[in-house]
Amino acid sequence: MIAPMHISAVLALLAQLVSSHGGPSALAATPAPVFPVTSGGGLTWAVPKTWVPGPSSAMRLATYFLPASAGDAERPELAVFWFGPGKGGSVDANVERWFSQFASSPGDPKPTRSLMRTGVLPVTLVRAAGTYSSGTGMGDASPAKSGFALRGAIAEGPDGAVFFKLTGPRRSMAAAGVDFDALVASLKP
Repeated sequence: MIAPMHISAVLALLAQLVSSHGGPSALAATPAPVFPVTSGGGLTWAVPKTWVPGPSSAMRLATYFLPASAGDAERPELAVFWFGPGKGGSVDANVERWFSQFASSPGDPKPTRSLMRTGVLPVTLVRAAGTYSSGTGMGDASPAKSGFALRGAIAEGPDGAVFFKLTGPRRSMAAAGVDFDALVASLKP
């Protein structure tokens, strides 16, 4: 027989995993900080003034909500993850997982990946568009969202990779591009 305490611990862990990978708000989520998080994993960054801090979780270092463009029902969301030195999977594995969350339709741009440097930091940039399914493969039943886009950056910092994953309606994402690029350019060890 499984003790009730063990079941509670397993449910809490699953809630943390789902909330940190784009699933519904979990019990483990913490309230949004009064001031936005601007550092983690050995890196600092500047947050645009129009971005609103959201809740974090055990696995999510920070969340930011960006302004929605007129006509968009949802705001873009930037999730920032840091798992520790050598943790969280390889850059390649994360890029492939992010790309696999998008199903392209005819006319959607092909997913892209590029490498840049911000000072001494290698940063992998990714873009994708199409129908977004944020599920983690752990029974997450989040509905697929058509007309969505991804802008991502994986910064290889001194304390491990920091993952910046921005998703939202395509129109709002186009408007957020300059601010996302500014955040990436602001990264410093």
